[in-house]
Amino acid sequence: MKFLDSDTLARELRTLGGGLDRRSFLKSAGAAGLVMGVYLASPGRARAAQTADTQFAPNAFVRIGPDDTVTLIVKHHEMGQGVTTGLTTILAEELDADLARVQAEYAPANAKLYGNLNMGGMQGTGGSTAIANSWMQMRHAGATARAMLVEAAAKRWGPAKQITVSKGVVSGGGNSATFGELAEDAATLQPPKNAPLKDPSKFVYVGKRNTHRLDSPAKCNGTATYTIDVKLPGLLTAVIARPPAFGAGLKSFDAAEALKVSGVVDVVKIPEGVAVVAKSMWPALKARKLLKLEWDRSGAGPVSSEALYEEYEAMTDQAGAVVVASDKTQSGLDGAETTLEAVYRLPYLAHASMEPMNCVAWLHDGKLETWGGHQFPSMDLPKAAEASGLKPEQVSLNPLISGGSFGRRANAWADFTVEAVNVAKAMKQKSGSEAPIRVQWSREDDMQGGLYRPLYVHKAKIGLDGEGAITAWQHSIVGQSIMGATDIMAGNVKNGVDESTSEGVEPTPYAIPAFSVTMHSPKQAVRPLWWRSVGNTHTGFVMETLMDELAEKTGRDPVEFRLALLDEAPRMAGVLKLAAEKSGWGNKPKAGRALGVAVHFSFDSYVAHVAEVSIGKDGLPRVHRLTVAADRCQQFVAATEATRAAGGEHHDREAIRPVHVARRSAPGSRARFPAASNRRSADRPGCADVRAVRELARRRAGAAGAVRTCGGCRAHRCRTPGNRGRASARRGRYRRRASVCR
Repeated sequence: MKFLDSDTLARELRTLGGGLDRRSFLKSAGAAGLVMGVYLASPGRARAAQTADTQFAPNAFVRIGPDDTVTLIVKHHEMGQGVTTGLTTILAEELDADLARVQAEYAPANAKLYGNLNMGGMQGTGGSTAIANSWMQMRHAGATARAMLVEAAAKRWGPAKQITVSKGVVSGGGNSATFGELAEDAATLQPPKNAPLKDPSKFVYVGKRNTHRLDSPAKCNGTATYTIDVKLPGLLTAVIARPPAFGAGLKSFDAAEALKVSGVVDVVKIPEGVAVVAKSMWPALKARKLLKLEWDRSGAGPVSSEALYEEYEAMTDQAGAVVVASDKTQSGLDGAETTLEAVYRLPYLAHASMEPMNCVAWLHDGKLETWGGHQFPSMDLPKAAEASGLKPEQVSLNPLISGGSFGRRANAWADFTVEAVNVAKAMKQKSGSEAPIRVQWSREDDMQGGLYRPLYVHKAKIGLDGEGAITAWQHSIVGQSIMGATDIMAGNVKNGVDESTSEGVEPTPYAIPAFSVTMHSPKQAVRPLWWRSVGNTHTGFVMETLMDELAEKTGRDPVEFRLALLDEAPRMAGVLKLAAEKSGWGNKPKAGRALGVAVHFSFDSYVAHVAEVSIGKDGLPRVHRLTVAADRCQQFVAATEATRAAGGEHHDREAIRPVHVARRSAPGSRARFPAASNRRSADRPGCADVRAVRELARRRAGAAGAVRTCGGCRAHRCRTPGNRGRASARRGRYRRRASVCR
């Protein structure tokens, strides 16, 4: 695994995009037929893009060296999710490269070249969009490079139609040459406007089991470069004493004792608190404990989760922002034979990524360079520039791999990046030092002073008729707005509705009559942030537990109860049926064991789980077997700003729909179960069920406005009173209050 240093980054930008303004880039992308925004260099620029060792660089993503090495410039942040392997696999597939000869480098901060096409061109990774927005982009990049290599071979040997490519070798007419041997000739050619893509039926890498994680060897042998591994001349380490309560501020500090610690260089005040700067981590931590700090707590927020629960629960009975409304909800509840009422309390959750937050900032010679887990360069760069007092063009970000994120490194405050810049700036102002600074959070720092998935309270009241059918559903959600927490995201809140709060409740694939949902978004000193699947981290749990409670109350089987509500969502019903079938649902489980079920729709995916569990002698649940059925559909519609700016519209749709069932036994068991099926369709115009769910949501929304479908889910069930042995699919940390029925 290779990483770009600052000099290489500058050279890459000069050779691949130097002198290229945004409009020219967009026009070139559209004119070349790469509607996903791949910039294809002209022959002259392609020649200029060759480095001293005559590498072939036909676009901003691909380089082929004379040693046959294929390098992909990965525009997305690698944080353990496997995007490096995914994108290189797609490229290698269309290029017909030898996957063993493909390597990755991580792109610099340059939204013009490396923007996320699903995020309006912002450069960032999140929302499960990395593969989705890069799928056609990487395919076109690989296909274009392959076509140019074939043309180079044809000029040597004869007609291109007689030439084949396999594992990095081009052959034809009894001749053969490697990519590296053809690279220099290919670099002189005009890139084709619309290179043909491979038929998915001929894929040899994508969707196969013969690929391995590209980044694993470097992580295992210690050669992978994380932020803590960065080495620079004179590099210093800083730890920060932050306020002990959210909303508190610094009144005064005394650093006399801290400065006596061997290895400590200085102690400086910054907006976030007090920074101890030392030659290494351990003296910095030791000195921080010796600081004498006085804090102003007048602006601190509530310190009791219990107090927030009580406050939020009271708000559920008040009128809130309308997510979806039905004028039949109240009458449906009033006329119900019986009702079920439930209140859910869900706590703040920390991201707790394996690698705590950190960043290196080097403020020198009128410029700023940073190294770190820049998950969203388009948010980090302007914040770093603002903190340093420099112009954005004077700032260079060097993205490195991260040991996890779960959303933590993608925040509009760019907090850990700005902290590093503030320390470097304070050191320069105080002593003239231009030494690079690494701000390193400890695990304790990360847990106590980070950003959090908000605390939520849900309250639902559901009416049932004499046949056990739902007559009305009233649902209120209270919790901080993630989107409304910062100016940059506040535009996503419409009429008081933050859809990231309600996703997973509304829209829903379940056909729920007289459905009304409202929300409240109180302000708190604790800063909120998305946590992996955003709203679905709480809504999936709530909805699926409610389904179980309703099934229990009506005396119906939990699977059958759900299926009766899924007539308008056959694919969601499909995964539920499949998981139930493969798990043996309906058969009597072994003595002392029970089955739990959950199904959810998010990120255009349908997933059902059935867990076989028991309660051990220690009172804790044990999962013996988990059966998962997943139906993933991603529709890639390539109609981008690039094509519009170039004066046209082009829609290129690619739908891949796999249905996968996996059953896994508990650790130590030898039982393994293969996939039941793996269906693919590359020519479907779209996903009818996804459209049906969205259309159903729009019809229900009425005057409340359009509702989008997005998010993700970890749908679980909890072991609630009265579940009669149907135990949880996952033991959550959520608190569930007893149901009240009439």
